[in-house]
Amino acid sequence: MSKYFGTDGFRGDANVKLTVDHAFKVGRFLGYYYGREHKASVVIGKDTRRSSYMFECALTAGLTASGADVYLMHVTTTPSVSYITRTDDFDCGIMISASHNAYHDNGIKLLNSNGEKMEPYVINEIERYLDGDPVELPLATNDSIGKVVDYSAGRNRYIGYLISLATHSYKDMRVGLDCANGSTWMMAKNIFETLGADVTVIGDAPNGMNINDGCGSTHIEALRKLVVDNKLDVGFAFDGDADRCIAVDETGRIIDGDLILYIYGKYMKDREKLAQDTVVTTVMSNFGLYKAFDRIGIKYEKTDVGDKYVYECMRQNGYLIGGEQSGHIIFTKYSATGDGLLTAIKLMQAMLANKKPLSELASPVTIYPQLLKNVRVEDKDAAIENPAVQQAKREAEEQLEGNGRVLLRKSGTEPVVRVMAEAPTNEECARAVDHIIDAMRAEGLIAG
Repeated sequence: MSKYFGTDGFRGDANVKLTVDHAFKVGRFLGYYYGREHKASVVIGKDTRRSSYMFECALTAGLTASGADVYLMHVTTTPSVSYITRTDDFDCGIMISASHNAYHDNGIKLLNSNGEKMEPYVINEIERYLDGDPVELPLATNDSIGKVVDYSAGRNRYIGYLISLATHSYKDMRVGLDCANGSTWMMAKNIFETLGADVTVIGDAPNGMNINDGCGSTHIEALRKLVVDNKLDVGFAFDGDADRCIAVDETGRIIDGDLILYIYGKYMKDREKLAQDTVVTTVMSNFGLYKAFDRIGIKYEKTDVGDKYVYECMRQNGYLIGGEQSGHIIFTKYSATGDGLLTAIKLMQAMLANKKPLSELASPVTIYPQLLKNVRVEDKDAAIENPAVQQAKREAEEQLEGNGRVLLRKSGTEPVVRVMAEAPTNEECARAVDHIIDAMRAEGLIAG
């Protein structure tokens, strides 16, 4: 685990863990690194947090001081920055956002020239500079100082790209959108109305401090109420930077990332467009999803938690769709990152092509009850590898008789082991989880 950058960028409480000085130095290093052999060009987007404007200025100052030209997309989505970085030949892209976190957090997401997450070796060099090695970098002077360009046209071109991917008119479709008071607040409504939908929007009044506040993909109740009360056909909720989408069907049922993977994976397989008949999931996808995939002959890969790992598996093996329960859905034919707006368009495509409501498309999947408990331990590896704990895990699995599963995972940031079970009933979940925790306790593995 890196000191500053995690799997989704450098994130933390603005001007506490992630400071304006950090942002300036990140800009200084990137401008230097990519400008060693040519005039570097970097594109920047941001979400609606109050601190995003501050970090945009700091990154821009650092980049231009090192001689890089900076192109500002202003308030936009992470996938739009990824798309423009790739299509317009930028050296790298930067998105200022803490995704689904509250407004007081912020983050710096770095993308390489392909619009993918920045390579670890570059991140390592940035972290060395943040820690003072090298102490200083050369400053650009005279006409070598970088320029700053308004690049809102890039955002508009991305919007046009999404609209071009829709295969059907949305005429007579009543659609609800929850923009999380974040990056999609200006673009989502325009996209769906351009495609012909009758649109009702919430979470579209950002004030710098209300991003993800009781709205968006992590607070889905607001959208459920909107859809049910207004008898809408479907609803889509995005997070702060719109790399996630969670849907709501016409009955108010939540259609999370697992159900989205089923619906669109089946849509692709039915049309013989699902590469290797395989969908990529993480280990946290629900057991019910796998049972449903088994019934229709769809194979699946399981990666560690994190859209980074999902994308790596997809790219290495040529798979076309993958994602997480949280709504990070990746379509590698169109994008190098999760894209909430694209996911919504793809779900609309499945509904309209099949002439069926979302509830019917999701109905073959029975989501199993899940229980997860975090256990604080002295040593994560020792706790998981302990023979008695492994024996307890096997016993718990045997009790489920193939109709559920048990999972032990290490936290990436805390001295915690996550014990999770999925089974037909909540009682069976609790029995399996507690059996394993009892073994951990009997072996003296739990921290006092």
